[in-house]
Amino acid sequence: MTDKTKYTSFELYRRLMLEARPYWVHISGIFLLSLLSTPLSLLTPLPLKIAVDSVIGSHPIPAFLEFFLPAGIVGSDHDILIFAVGLTVVIALLSGLQGLTSSLLRTYTGEKLTLTFRTKLFRHVQRLSLSYHDTKGTTDSTYRIQYDAPAIQWLAIDGIGPFVTAGFTLAGMIYVIARLDWQLAFAALTICPILYVGSRTFTPHLRSQWREVKNLESSAFSVVQEVLSALRVVKAFGQEEREQARFVRHSSEGFLVRLRLAWAQGGFGLLIGVTTAIGTAAVLFIGVRHVQLRILTVGDLLLVTSYLTQLIGPLASLSRMTAHIQGSLASAERAFSILDEATDVVEKTLGVPIGRAKGAVVFRNVYFAYDKDHPVLHDISFAINPGTSVGIMGMTGTGKTTLVSLLNRFYDPTDGQVLLDGVDLRDYTIADLRNQFALVLQEPVLFSTSIAENIAYARPDAREDEIIRAAKSANAHEFIVSLPDGYDTRVGERGMRLSGGERQRISIARAFLKDAPILILDEPTSSVDIKTEEGIVEAMEKLMQGRTTFIISHRPSALHGCDVILHLTSGRLVSTRLVASKGASFDLVRDGQKVTSVHTKPISEKEPEIV
Repeated sequence: MTDKTKYTSFELYRRLMLEARPYWVHISGIFLLSLLSTPLSLLTPLPLKIAVDSVIGSHPIPAFLEFFLPAGIVGSDHDILIFAVGLTVVIALLSGLQGLTSSLLRTYTGEKLTLTFRTKLFRHVQRLSLSYHDTKGTTDSTYRIQYDAPAIQWLAIDGIGPFVTAGFTLAGMIYVIARLDWQLAFAALTICPILYVGSRTFTPHLRSQWREVKNLESSAFSVVQEVLSALRVVKAFGQEEREQARFVRHSSEGFLVRLRLAWAQGGFGLLIGVTTAIGTAAVLFIGVRHVQLRILTVGDLLLVTSYLTQLIGPLASLSRMTAHIQGSLASAERAFSILDEATDVVEKTLGVPIGRAKGAVVFRNVYFAYDKDHPVLHDISFAINPGTSVGIMGMTGTGKTTLVSLLNRFYDPTDGQVLLDGVDLRDYTIADLRNQFALVLQEPVLFSTSIAENIAYARPDAREDEIIRAAKSANAHEFIVSLPDGYDTRVGERGMRLSGGERQRISIARAFLKDAPILILDEPTSSVDIKTEEGIVEAMEKLMQGRTTFIISHRPSALHGCDVILHLTSGRLVSTRLVASKGASFDLVRDGQKVTSVHTKPISEKEPEIV
């Protein structure tokens, strides 16, 4: 599904309730505590009625109280007044305890709900294919996890509960008023259909505007994240004012939509205010007339007026909450839409088990395209024996990185097969498959933790001596121990407190520690100087020993130890050079779809050549 898909309110509530199912006990407790507010609300004006009618006036106390109270209290005005005062304090105390308990339980349940839902979103976003993130960008996903996910808390706890409680309170108050005077109850009820019709009219419009607000806020958020992540470039070109103007432009669009939203909310609030005022005026007019006709007592009128005051306040609040509910539904819609995104890389339920791969890799008639209009790889076929080091050459944009990305199943081939040890990669579980690879990228990726934690990223349980041994193998130990905090040195965001060469050596140390049977090196020396490259190449040569290795590089020095050189042009494998042990080389040139080999062993028509 995409954001343009309209989820019905029923569908959203159904899915929200399914998400909240593990916390039904907590939500039920909140609901029961909320229901306690109904009798407490009904009791709140009772002491005033008793004081007016039974202490100041001469009317008997309500019959249900007379049944419970001792005869001595019922017969004394002073004792009745003391009872009314005490009842006021008790009701206030009970109301306070109910509110405190409800608040604590609501906060606990709401935070747990939000954390669980955010975790689910984060897990799913990590499992979405790279093509999704390449298309959508990461900022929108970040916004949905951080700002849209809390909608589940508001809807499941702060949204539904008050509506249900208000419904019970409304029913209770109308019942009591009807027992006193059915005409007053009818007058009070006349506002409900108007409020319902108004709500049905305004809510679709509010949802649409909230959806637009969320999209625009996400767009403005993306500008901030993009600029801060590329701040060095922004400063280098002196484009701070330009980026500020871009941020203001995106934010202003959201500002205008929020103004329209506020206008719609204000119009709805005006309708609520006028409607409730008319209902109150009708009750006041009828009530006063009935007091004059001695149908009601003054205490009864005060009781009814108090009920209406308590009722109209929540009704107005609920009406205002309708706008917030639509905002939360829009957020829930965005959150569920990302959960409904299907991953391009589908994992089999029961995959082929794999411990440590031997490292034999076969590409069999592989095609790949990010979309149907942009093919990247065309009919790639080759086979590699375990322990072979493979260099991949070609101009920028010829599909070199895409080729090795298929090995990790960052993407799946559009057509054809990639096999590891004779098994299609799609038959392995993704976790088992990716555990067979160690990856060193052109731009080393470090996290804002310590050097030791970055080296141990693939093996968080690694011992200190194992981390140090990996760093020594990567020629990184010497510069690490020279730092003030050694292995505990924090590398800063994306490792920017270290030089490019230092970051790359930590990345190589991480690959040493993982000890995977297959190694992928993607332009590992392209961003360092010649002197630094020598140390990195030396570390890479040690790392490559006994492993199947794929190296992408434009620098011949990085490929001089390779057994095989694959040359890509426009997504096609145009030549393969076999490097003999004595330095002689042989070219294998593609002629159409077949490979002409100098090997004495003929090439099978069914299998690509093993080189």
